[in-house]
Amino acid sequence: LYQALVSARSVLVLVVVAAFLAIGLNPTVTRLERMGMRRGAAVGIVFLGVLAFFTAFGYAVLPPVVQQVANFVEAVPGYVRDLQENQTVRDLDSRFGLVDRLNSYVTGDLGTQVAGNIVTIGQRLAGIVFKGLTVLILTLYFLSSFNTIKETAYRMVPRTRRARVNLIGDEILARVGGYVAGAFVIALIAGTATLVWVSALGIQYPLALALIVTVTDVIPLIGATIGAVIVTAVAFFESITVGVATGIFFLVYQQFENYLVYPRVMSRSVDVNPAAAIVGALIGGTLLGFVGALLAVPATAAIQLILREVLVPRQDAQ
Repeated sequence: LYQALVSARSVLVLVVVAAFLAIGLNPTVTRLERMGMRRGAAVGIVFLGVLAFFTAFGYAVLPPVVQQVANFVEAVPGYVRDLQENQTVRDLDSRFGLVDRLNSYVTGDLGTQVAGNIVTIGQRLAGIVFKGLTVLILTLYFLSSFNTIKETAYRMVPRTRRARVNLIGDEILARVGGYVAGAFVIALIAGTATLVWVSALGIQYPLALALIVTVTDVIPLIGATIGAVIVTAVAFFESITVGVATGIFFLVYQQFENYLVYPRVMSRSVDVNPAAAIVGALIGGTLLGFVGALLAVPATAAIQLILREVLVPRQDAQ
């Protein structure tokens, strides 16, 4: 059984991610149902919203990346000419033959490596697309059958304990949904602030950079730093002054987010000890990488709830 679970680990991770997304999106579907909408229509609207977000992300991010790569390829000959005209490079080339070695590497080893990796890169991209589609399909299925799946899971519990399990289970699902909603709100605030700052300084591709910050900000602990590093690196291409100012902006904003935005938003949705959340994120990231870090906070909140509502009363009764 252990070997089977290890072999199916990648598939199980996709299932867990899809279930996590379904639990997080279910409160929105429930609100639409309360407004008089049928569940099928509510699920369709929410799912189309998710698809629209990822479509907008791809449309905003991919063209700039392709354009920048094409511009870099076109500029490579100019970089080589500039190096050859530099007096220091000339002196080093006369002593060590740097230019000849660089040309032989680019035309020989590097070209062979790139040609050999094209198939691998294509396979990895196809694998990422396939996994993304799998997660979306599973999320749609879990979301449309959410109530049925939940009731079936509750019926697996003995009847004498079913009511108590229902209460705790519903509370756990509510906290997971609250965490997803809170994380989305925090990420949206970060993306909006980035869009305003980048647009004000005239940095290229403001929408793409704002969406990158929005997506990376969802990752606990390191997500905000990853987004800040990416935007700051792009800002340095404008000028050193703009890059330094952008780095200072993100340094100040992260303090604002950590000490004001995050506690206020998450305190209303996920009641979890900060130290426990950090430890859980570290353990989850070690076990499952990005996915583990993403699921760590709601999992920690669920464990904390079970300890407080089940284990502690049982220990006090002894």
